[in-house]
Amino acid sequence: MKQTAEHQRLEAYRQRQSNWKNWGPYLSERAWGTVREDYSGTGEAWDYFPHDHARSRAYRWNEDGLAGISDRNQYLCFALALWNGNDGILKERMFGLTGVEGNHGEDVKEYYYYLDSTPTHSYMKMLYKYPQGAFPYADLVGENQRRGFHDFEYELMDTGAFDNNRYFDVTVEYAKVGENDILARINVTNRADEAADITVLPTLWFRNTWSWGYEAGPMGDVPEKPTMRRIDDGKGHLALQADHPASGIYYLYAEAADNLLFTENETNAQRLFGLENATPYVKDGIHNYIIHDDANAVNPDNVGTKAAAQYTLTVPVGETVSVRVRLTNAAAPTATPFADFEATFEKRLTEADEFYAVVQRDGLTEDESRVQRQAFAGMLWTKQLYYYDMEQWLYGDPGTPAPYGRRYGRNHEWEHLHNFDIISMPDKWEYPWYAGWDLAFHCLPLALVDPDFAKRQMLLLTREWYQHPNGQLPAYEWAFGDVNPPVHAWATRRVYEIDAEMNGTPDRDFLEEVFHKLLLNFTWWVNRKDADGNNIFQGGFLGLDNISVFDRSKALPFDGHIDQSDGTAWMAFYCLEMLNMSIELAKESDVYEGLATKFFEHFLRIAHAMASLGGTGLWDNEDGFFYDVLHLHDDSVIPLKVRSLVGLMPMIAVETIGKATLDRMPAFARRVDWFLTNRPYLAGEMASFHTPGENQHQILSILSQDGLEKVLRYMLDASEFLSDYGIRSVSKFHEANPYTFYLEGGAAFSVSYQPAESESGLFGGNSNWRGPIWFPINFLLIESLEKFYRYYGDEVTVEMPTGSGNRVTLKAAADELSRRLICLFLRDENGERPVYGGVRTLQDDPHWRDLILFNEYFHGDNGAGLGAAHQTGWTGLVAYLIQHVDNA
Repeated sequence: MKQTAEHQRLEAYRQRQSNWKNWGPYLSERAWGTVREDYSGTGEAWDYFPHDHARSRAYRWNEDGLAGISDRNQYLCFALALWNGNDGILKERMFGLTGVEGNHGEDVKEYYYYLDSTPTHSYMKMLYKYPQGAFPYADLVGENQRRGFHDFEYELMDTGAFDNNRYFDVTVEYAKVGENDILARINVTNRADEAADITVLPTLWFRNTWSWGYEAGPMGDVPEKPTMRRIDDGKGHLALQADHPASGIYYLYAEAADNLLFTENETNAQRLFGLENATPYVKDGIHNYIIHDDANAVNPDNVGTKAAAQYTLTVPVGETVSVRVRLTNAAAPTATPFADFEATFEKRLTEADEFYAVVQRDGLTEDESRVQRQAFAGMLWTKQLYYYDMEQWLYGDPGTPAPYGRRYGRNHEWEHLHNFDIISMPDKWEYPWYAGWDLAFHCLPLALVDPDFAKRQMLLLTREWYQHPNGQLPAYEWAFGDVNPPVHAWATRRVYEIDAEMNGTPDRDFLEEVFHKLLLNFTWWVNRKDADGNNIFQGGFLGLDNISVFDRSKALPFDGHIDQSDGTAWMAFYCLEMLNMSIELAKESDVYEGLATKFFEHFLRIAHAMASLGGTGLWDNEDGFFYDVLHLHDDSVIPLKVRSLVGLMPMIAVETIGKATLDRMPAFARRVDWFLTNRPYLAGEMASFHTPGENQHQILSILSQDGLEKVLRYMLDASEFLSDYGIRSVSKFHEANPYTFYLEGGAAFSVSYQPAESESGLFGGNSNWRGPIWFPINFLLIESLEKFYRYYGDEVTVEMPTGSGNRVTLKAAADELSRRLICLFLRDENGERPVYGGVRTLQDDPHWRDLILFNEYFHGDNGAGLGAAHQTGWTGLVAYLIQHVDNA
C-alpha cells in the first residue's frame, strides 16, 4: 500500500512516535439528558438535566458543543457558537426532543453533515445549516407532543424555518499544523435573497474538573482550577492564553475579532435553583451578554475558564464570509499566527485526497465515492471521550449532595466500571454513549481507514474496567446489564483479517488477547442464558427491541419463558466464531486445537437442539421456518409464528473449513471425526460436515441445503422480506395478516408489519424492528450467503425474487442485496436518493442533494431514512459494501 502523509502519521501514532490523535472531534453533541448527568432519585435522566439547563449548568462528566474538538482528556474544548439576531438561545449545541417529548422518542431537530475527516484528524470538515429566523423550539416540542405514534415526526424542515432559503450554511474546517497546533476556518454563506447579520463566536473552555470536592482527583478530575486570560500577541490580533495544570499552556489567536468575552464554566445556580452563585460570571454569561445585552455577564478583567472571540458579520446575498482562528501550544508561531494558514489548509486537504485515493477502490463512480467518503467522515467525526466512573457516580462526589437511592438503582451492580476513553459512538446526539453490539459493526468500516483504532476499540470492551467480573460485556449506560447480541468475536476476527490484509502481518497478540477474554464471556452466556441447560437460549432483549410479541427485556406477563430462535442462533454463531479464532491461533500453538474441538462440539449440540429438541425444536418443518417457542407453566409449548428476522437469524450460523486447515490440525480432525462417528444424531438435521463441497471445503451450518432453500424462499420473496433496499425485519405478509397471541382472560399481543417508525411506546417509541431495514443484520445475512456459496459453489441456485423464475447463485444473491443497500444513498435513474424519501428540498436543491445522512434504519418499502439521523455507526457499513461490491 502506498504510504501517504496520512498513512505515515497513523504509523507514527501506532509506534508511539507522535501523538497526532491528541486532538480530535471528541466533544459530544449532547451531554445533557444522559444517565451520567442524572443525579435524581427517579432515574428520569431527560427530566433531571434538560436542554434548558445545558447553557447554564456545568457538566460533571463530559462536554458538548457545535462542530467541536477537544484534547483526548477533554481538559480543553473548542467549538462554535452562533446567533442570528432572532434566537432566544445562543446556538452552542444541537437541539432535539427528549424521549418523552417526541412522538417517536428522542430525536435531534437540526441539519448538520460530516463532510470529511482523516483518521488522525489532520483535516476535518463539517456543515451546519442555521436558520435566520427564530429557532422554533416550542413549535417542535408542541407539535410532536400533539402527534401520536401513527403520525410522522414533525421535523425542522416542516416548521418553515428554511422557507425561501432563509438560512446560513456554516462550514467548519480544521487543519493541523502539528500535533497540538490547530487551524480553524469558519465559512458562513448566506443562502437567502437579502443580506443577513450573524454573530460568530469561536469558543474555548475548560471542562469543569474542579467543582466536585476532590483534593487529589482520580483520572479525569483535576482539582486545581485552570485559567484563561487575554494577552497581547504583539501582531494586532486578539489572543488569549489558557493555562491548565495537566494539559499545559495553549494560545488562541482570533484574526480580526471584534472582542474577546470571558466568563466561568460554572453553574448558574441562581437561574436554575434560586440559589446564590459562587461567582458573578457563570456558564451562560456569554449567552446573556449576546442575547440579553447584559454587559455585566462577562468579566471585564478578561479572565475566566470559558472565553469566546466575537465576530459580528453582515453576509451579502449568496456570498461567504470567513473567520480564521488558531489554537496552539506554540507561544510564538512564525511571522504572524495566520501566515501559513491557507497553505496549511491546502496541504492537508491535498493529503486527505491522497489518503482516500489509496483507500477507495478503483472504479467507483463519483456518487459512490462521495457517499463512501462521507460515511468514513461520519465514522471518524463520531468519536467521543466517554468518561464514567461508576463508583464515583454511585456514591457521589465530596463537594455535592449524596445521590438519593443511587447505590440500589440503575447499574449498581457495575461498580467496577471505570471508562475514560475515546470511543466510537453510534450517534453523538441521540446515542452519546457506546453500545456494545453497535461498536462491533462500527469497527469494520473503521478498520479500512484506521485498523489500529478499530483493534483498540475491540480490545477496550474486554478490559477489566469494562467487562464485568462475571464475564458479561457492558451494553450501554441506560442498562449495562442488558443483553446485546454476542457479535464481539465475529467483529474481532473480521478486524483481524482486514488488518492483516492491509498491513501484510496478522496481529496474533490482538486476536489472542480478545479471545481469552471472550472465553469468560462465552461461559457467562452458557451459565446465564440457557435456563434449562438444553442448549436453547433465552437471551432476552438481544438488541432487536420490539420485534417480538412480548417485551423480551422484561418478565412475561404470565408464568413461562421464551426459547429464542435468534438467541440460540446468536450462540451457534458465537461458537463458530470462537472456533474460527481457535483455528487461527492453532497455527502457532497446538493448545488451541482442543478449544477448537470444544466449540465444534458445542455448535453441534446447539444446532441439534434448534432442529429437534423435544421433537419440535425451533424449526417448523411444515412452514420451513424458525420461530420463537413459548413454554408455559403447564409444560405446553406454543410456537410464536411471526415471520421475522428471528427466523432468518439461524442462517448466520454457518462456517466452512478448508481441507488445508484439517490437514494442518490432525488432532482436531481426529476429534471431529470421532465425534461425528460416535454422536451422529447431533449432526442429523444439519448440513453434512462429512461431505466436501466446492474446493474441498466442509461446512458447519444449522441449515441443511433443503432448510436453507426453504428459508431463502421467504427471505427473497418481495411480498415477504425482500425490499428494493434490503431485507425487512418483519415479513410484509403480516401487513394483511397480523400475528396475535391471546392470553386467558382475553388480553391480546400482536405483531404486524410496520415499515416506518414504531407504532408503540416500547423502548421509547424510537426504535422499530417490525418492518424497517436495518444494516447490521442485512450485513450478516450477506456474509452468510457468501459462506454458503463458498461451500455449494455454482451448483446451488435460488430464485431472486422468489417466483420470478430468475435463478442466481448464492454469491450473486449476496451481491444483489449489497447493491440494494448501497442504492439507499445513491441517486437513482430519476436523480433521487431513496434515503430522502419525498422531501423535495433534500432531493432537488443543489445545496442539499449531495449531503448524505446515514440513518439508523430505513423504510421497508421505499427506503426513506428513519430513526437517528446521524447513525453513522452501523449504517457506516455501507462504506465497506461500496469497497467490496461492484454496483454495476
